[in-house]
Amino acid sequence: MATVMAAANGSGGDTKAAFAEIYDKLKQEMLEDPAFEFTDESLQWIDRMVDYNVLGGKCNRGLSVIDSYKILKGVDVLSKEETFLACTLGWCIEWLQAYFLVLDDIMDNSQTRRGQPCWFRVPQVGLIAVNDGIILRNHISRILQRHFKGKPYYVDLFDLFNEVEFKTASGQLLDLITTHEGEKDLSKYNLTVHRRIVQYKTAYYSFYLPVACALLLSGENLDNFGDVKNILVEMGTYFQVQDDYLDCFGDPEFIGKIGTDIEDNKCSWLVVQALEHADKSQKSILFENYGKSDPESVAKVKDLYRELNLEVLFHEYERESYNRLIADIEAQPNKAVQSVLKSFLHKIYKRDK
Repeated sequence: MATVMAAANGSGGDTKAAFAEIYDKLKQEMLEDPAFEFTDESLQWIDRMVDYNVLGGKCNRGLSVIDSYKILKGVDVLSKEETFLACTLGWCIEWLQAYFLVLDDIMDNSQTRRGQPCWFRVPQVGLIAVNDGIILRNHISRILQRHFKGKPYYVDLFDLFNEVEFKTASGQLLDLITTHEGEKDLSKYNLTVHRRIVQYKTAYYSFYLPVACALLLSGENLDNFGDVKNILVEMGTYFQVQDDYLDCFGDPEFIGKIGTDIEDNKCSWLVVQALEHADKSQKSILFENYGKSDPESVAKVKDLYRELNLEVLFHEYERESYNRLIADIEAQPNKAVQSVLKSFLHKIYKRDK
């Protein structure tokens, strides 16, 4: 339980405790699922695999379902049943995140995740991790079926998770093939390409999905919240630009990871801006050094970013994005929805990790 409590850091104490408790219940149900005759060995594997991959993050997405649902209902305390359902949907998002990360780490050939070796790098796991990713994804459907079948919004929940998964996987495809193309020709990177990757790969599942789950729990029809979806996707884009900035200029001690976007040839907001503002000789420095892992090349790219005043440019972008988002939020007719959106924005504005 202690590991779950640590994972659920980032919301009110009562919420964290309830969230942690419900994880244990959901995992136990997975281990007792009558649809498969588990052996002792497979039970131990699933138990360890789920803990290893679902826990260990900040759980911001999952906890946001509960926080958003409380705001939409206008209450500080939910009933036991409401708490259970909101926490369960929160964990479905954390399971989805785990599924994405297990497979993403294999595709990116990554070394570590959340301060420990990537699951596929754990001895005896290897490419069994591909199947583990599929199992994690299937758990979501099992959880939804077990706890939401018969609810008026059950089909909408299934449609929501399927649509968000499709958008995210498509964004991942775009990221992978764009990076591959960028290795041959950096000039293929531009703001439009970056924005599309970010919106689909990150914004839908990280920002829209938790709020959409809370809206469905509240009995709302998602078709009536197109503007809310657009605002949340815009917020997710802003969040990723911050991430790109921190990858380069953040303090690794503070943000908890060493940024590798330059070495990995990523289509980051910084390289896109550099391509847009650089003169011919500066571009040649970029083309020569971007995507190389030796410290000298990385240092040259970072020096060029400073020369082009990209730090200043980022802070301008941050201020403009915030002002635009606040204006769009305040134009929303529903005050509770406004509060949900503002709570999201204030969690991420001017973050430094």
